[in-house]
Amino acid sequence: MSYTTELRNKNRGYMQLVVWQKAVELFELVWKIAFVDAKFDLRLRAQLTDAAQSVSANIAEGYGRRSVGEYIQFLYYALGSLAETMTRAIGLKRTNQISAARFHDFDLLHYEVENRLLRLIEKLEHKRDDEDWIARISEDPEEYIITPPLHRSITPSLQPDA
Repeated sequence: MSYTTELRNKNRGYMQLVVWQKAVELFELVWKIAFVDAKFDLRLRAQLTDAAQSVSANIAEGYGRRSVGEYIQFLYYALGSLAETMTRAIGLKRTNQISAARFHDFDLLHYEVENRLLRLIEKLEHKRDDEDWIARISEDPEEYIITPPLHRSITPSLQPDA
């Protein structure tokens, strides 16, 4: 399931990335594991969900940096957050705080996000090395429609004298 918004611009392109969408899906699953399915330590729940949410957040932040070097750097941060999320989930499984079936669901989605992220990094590193970074996002302003227009209303008492 993808997230869409009516408002578009070139900085919101990360929302179209399947890896970002899957990372958000992973966070949703982790949140359900931590706060619906299992009842383990509140601090551990927060650490697990923070690590999972950090994956999609780093993908988005790197995208927003608008430079290939920083983008790749933030994608590596996302990989680190994935590793942290996996490590915490393994600990919960080993201590029987989450079921083997739930861990299996988590592991499958985690593996998909991890592989998509590795492929994205590889492609971006090739673009960087080939100096082909400009081609990745359309710079045509007509492609991005800003709606609704942003207007400021002026209260009658603050209107300038005519």
